[in-house]
Amino acid sequence: MKYKYQVIILGTLNESTESIINLFFQELDHLRLPNEFYKIIRKKEIEKEYVGNQPTYVLYFGNSEGKHEDVHYLENLLKDGNTILPIFYNSFKNEIPKLLENQNGLIYDQTKDIKIVNLILESFGRLRNSRKVFVSYKRDESTSVVIQLYEALEKNNFDVFLDTHSIKQGEPFQEELWHRMTDCDVIVLLNTSKFLESEWCEKEIAESGAKKIGVIQLIWPDHKLERMAEICFPRQLFSCDFNNHIFNDKNFSKLVDCTVKEIVQQVESVRARNLASRQDELITNFLNIARKYNKKVNLQPERFITEELGENKRRIFIPTVGIPQSTNCEVSSDLKKEINEYSVDEVYLIYDDLRIREKWLTHLDYLNLHLDVKTIKKQEFESWLQKN
Repeated sequence: MKYKYQVIILGTLNESTESIINLFFQELDHLRLPNEFYKIIRKKEIEKEYVGNQPTYVLYFGNSEGKHEDVHYLENLLKDGNTILPIFYNSFKNEIPKLLENQNGLIYDQTKDIKIVNLILESFGRLRNSRKVFVSYKRDESTSVVIQLYEALEKNNFDVFLDTHSIKQGEPFQEELWHRMTDCDVIVLLNTSKFLESEWCEKEIAESGAKKIGVIQLIWPDHKLERMAEICFPRQLFSCDFNNHIFNDKNFSKLVDCTVKEIVQQVESVRARNLASRQDELITNFLNIARKYNKKVNLQPERFITEELGENKRRIFIPTVGIPQSTNCEVSSDLKKEINEYSVDEVYLIYDDLRIREKWLTHLDYLNLHLDVKTIKKQEFESWLQKN
């Protein structure tokens, strides 16, 4: 792929700008994406380096005194259809130029660095756009904190799943619960003293291990770390993390604001790493089976798999974490057009079908009959590669 992903930095720059850029390249490393496909373009380089037909994300940093810099670049960037994220510190109206008044801005503090980086990666398709978090808790111990975290995560554009609120009446509870968990990026576990006494809580942890979903374990002050999840990120809470040091009242306990911000920041960070880990496992499994049947397969730097078919033709396999949607097929079809070094005959999405509801698998089979991009279940890798 000959194009590059462009990140343009404009406005009033400061120390936070460099912090975000450094974190961006750290996350590329965590996702095992090659740096050479990504280009940071600063204001002095924009006229020479910016290419209008390549994927671009613009960060515009506001000015607290209303002295808006680099406004003359924004009009063309907007005309080219680029995403521009205005970043402000106190007042959007005063710090951001009027030209960007219709853009949804982000109020900055240091905990938002990872969110900004993830927004860039999502825009480039390096992270999936859905941002799903499952919260596991014991209802009679931590209801008030769950509501607080739900609101904070939702405010930060996460789709939060609670088993008590998110499953419609009349749906098969366990089947729908496991299906929804499959599509989550992170599990936030509120490890209160009697958490494991709940049969459902214990089952949820077992499912997270089977699906390799990362678990952020929030350990209550009167409790200790439980070695219960395969991929676990523990955080010990102390009484000072709670308003008025009250942590054992299910209706009135609340976390202090700075602790909530740090938890949201950790969810952002764990999400990116865990998606990469689940994708890696899918890739490794597929490659091992393909090579068993002497397929000429290679993993490309952009994290999709190609198979050589001869006569400069290939087919490509794109690993998809969670539950495939028709939009995944559309994005993958666009990728086929972007690859111009060789002819792409076929495009496939490969995914782990463990615990996905049968009605959704039937829907994906239906799409296979009507769309150019097909899906292949993990449990069918062996039989599919043997026959094709």
